[in-house]
Amino acid sequence: MLVVIINDRIIAPQQVCQACLLADRDGQPRWQQGKLCCGRVVRTLSYCSEPQSDAYECQMGFRLVDI
Repeated sequence: MLVVIINDRIIAPQQVCQACLLADRDGQPRWQQGKLCCGRVVRTLSYCSEPQSDAYECQMGFRLVDI
């Protein structure tokens, strides 16, 4: 599940992506085969020894995390 992180808040992507020209027809981020097609990986989150989710930045500048 993708979430948008703004400062210290977690927001559902449909609240942000609805107005984005790069979103799919349902107003969702273009997430295909485990990759964000409308953004880029900005860092790999790794706490502890277990692999964690990647953090992405969309082309509009928002941070997204797959949780």
